[in-house]
Amino acid sequence: MAAEVDQRTLALWYDEPATDWETESLPIGNGALGGGVFGAVAEERIQLNEKTLWTGGPGSAEGYDFGNRPGPRPDAVREVQELVERDHRVAPGTVAAVLGRPRRGFGAYQPFGELVLALTDPPAGVTGYRRDLDLSRAVASVSYEADGVRHTREYFASAADGVLVARLRADRPGRIGFTASITAPDNRSRRFTAAGGRATFTGALHDNGLRFESQLQLLNEGGTRTDNADGSLTAADADSVVLVFAAGTDYAGHYPTYRGPDPHDRVQRTVDAASAKGWDRLLDAHLRDYRALFDRVRLDLGRAPLDVPTDELLRGYATAPAPARRALEALYFQYGRYLLIASSRPGSLPANLQGVWNDSVAPPWSGDYHVNINLQMNYWPAETTNLAETTGPLFDFVDGLREPGAVTARQTHGARGWVVHNETNPFGFTGVHDWPTAFWFPEAGAWLARHHHEHYLFTGDRGFLRERAYPVLKGLARFWLDALRVDPRDGRLVVTPSYSPEHGDFSAGAAMSQQIVRQLFADVVRAADDVGDTAFGAEVRRALDRLDPGTRIGSWGQLREWKEDWDDPADTHRHVSHLFALFPGDGISPSGTPELAAAARTSLTARGDGGTGWSKAWKINFWARLHDGDHAHRMLAEQLTGSTTANLWDTHPPFQVDGNFGATAGVAEMLLQSHDGVVHVLPALPGEWRDGSCTGLRARGDVTVDVRWSDGRAREIALTTGQDGPVTARSSLFGGGGRLVDARTGQGVPARIDGESLTFTARAGRRYVATAG
Repeated sequence: MAAEVDQRTLALWYDEPATDWETESLPIGNGALGGGVFGAVAEERIQLNEKTLWTGGPGSAEGYDFGNRPGPRPDAVREVQELVERDHRVAPGTVAAVLGRPRRGFGAYQPFGELVLALTDPPAGVTGYRRDLDLSRAVASVSYEADGVRHTREYFASAADGVLVARLRADRPGRIGFTASITAPDNRSRRFTAAGGRATFTGALHDNGLRFESQLQLLNEGGTRTDNADGSLTAADADSVVLVFAAGTDYAGHYPTYRGPDPHDRVQRTVDAASAKGWDRLLDAHLRDYRALFDRVRLDLGRAPLDVPTDELLRGYATAPAPARRALEALYFQYGRYLLIASSRPGSLPANLQGVWNDSVAPPWSGDYHVNINLQMNYWPAETTNLAETTGPLFDFVDGLREPGAVTARQTHGARGWVVHNETNPFGFTGVHDWPTAFWFPEAGAWLARHHHEHYLFTGDRGFLRERAYPVLKGLARFWLDALRVDPRDGRLVVTPSYSPEHGDFSAGAAMSQQIVRQLFADVVRAADDVGDTAFGAEVRRALDRLDPGTRIGSWGQLREWKEDWDDPADTHRHVSHLFALFPGDGISPSGTPELAAAARTSLTARGDGGTGWSKAWKINFWARLHDGDHAHRMLAEQLTGSTTANLWDTHPPFQVDGNFGATAGVAEMLLQSHDGVVHVLPALPGEWRDGSCTGLRARGDVTVDVRWSDGRAREIALTTGQDGPVTARSSLFGGGGRLVDARTGQGVPARIDGESLTFTARAGRRYVATAG
């Protein structure tokens, strides 16, 4: 039942070069390296990034303290807790004055530089120009005709070989001539050399001494190649030219020094090996590696290929005919998957606020890792859209926070375990700064660990649970067993001081805080049973029974944001953080907790459909979890019309990649949900998606789901199961007495049908197909 998707619909394309990096450049990436293709004819520019090139951290000119005050100071937290107990609500500035501190040496993500290709003989006139990014191949291209010659440039970032690769060619011999050079910001030492057709760029950041190196190899067919004294390379009269680029730094994710060996040997080996393979073998390895991930999921919304540039398609989305809207929606969904593959691969840091792409030495919010939603949102689509391998950098990064986080837990909170607050960097920053409305968020680690437990639920990998996930979960649970405080108002355990992100006053037991800790404890209890740590599981269960749930219904039917009934029905703040238990948590659902789901709907309706890009993306997921596909689709439309740039990047503004990832996850939630233990197919299908198909989405329990629907109803569902055991699926298809067969044998499978739910016993590696009866 593979969805036959015309791959011409899976390309972003434009009839003009990019002039603005943020809104128009086309991104390529292999996790560690990123490139932004402009496509200018006379002087091509490719913005270059290497994800570990950061100022700040150990050795920083400002000094670096991981966000911690010198020596233990848990009395400061107790001082604020006493203020909260006395006054019930405390202004953020008052709390920051006690608990905050100026940030020192936090640093910022840096651009590596720009690769400039200056044509020797720029053409006087150009026709037939096209610039595109083919998502099905992860290849960016530029083509045009000049002086009767067709020119083509292709670019890709290979995770298989660790390089960025470009090829320039023409349909007539001897017509390729240009000079390739690298430019870089002046906040670093710089040395450029060229020998043997290879340009080498080395140096160190002034701020922290972080060493870096890049090598660019020019491989020409025909013509000549020249090494220039300024470190640039010139090709003349060539038939075609291939460029191979690699870069690295001496960063290493080892607390407390965060330094490793000089990058020279590693970069040289990488470029040597890639250059020896040549274009065809490099491209073949890249396509095999990339397609093994990307091709797992196909989405067909009944669209036809449209010969309209992507920026025009986006501008006209609101009033376009249905085929054009569906084309853009499906493209946007797959673009989110593409961006995750491009910015998060094993061996690299996780995707940051801008994925892997950045053109500024002072990027917005330092281009860092905000962990009060943004880093987590980057990985929302990983499991559901069949890209579980992209989570490796996240898990490695979280592991790296545990040791510095234990210092912060001990010194700031007087607690065991580990903690991280509102934002962090690659240098183990787990403490605080002093921005009153965005410095305190000790629940961040518990939210991050949700991804560990979800990975186990989706894959059933007990080795991962035992060796990677459970130690992280247990350490965080230990922190909260020590950090929770008894609320004198009702004897419940609460987080205090507690702050609903960027909104209101500090208090005790704000809904988001309680819901996150409750989710952590519930996950730990389940995981402890699975790994046999029964004593600790029982201890956490006792605390869970005493924990304030953070899910109270207020005076106007809303889900309260705070423990007290302070919600204002006229408040339209973009944060709707008190609905965490609805998504990404699993504590609220229409089927399991209908009254709480109704209260969440009331809160969500009151907040409205506005907000910045990431906020709208979160609302897609909220409405999908409430099984309101039409409202979820409305939020997707809001995302496209109000929070998306011409190159389909999400804009806060400015550019923040989390909105792309959140929206892609939201589309998946509209088509498939499994958080309540049931594989629910098409739980929130919008009326506008009457006909379509999707293959390869993933459900918890290690189930891969394909579905074909028409007239708004599923007509065929295939479940491929990775584990032996019972599976329950829900769909209107089963309500009509659907038939289930084993695709291998063609034989019927015994199943119990209860309303729209079907339960059967699955065997690992089998595919089961249900059709209407």
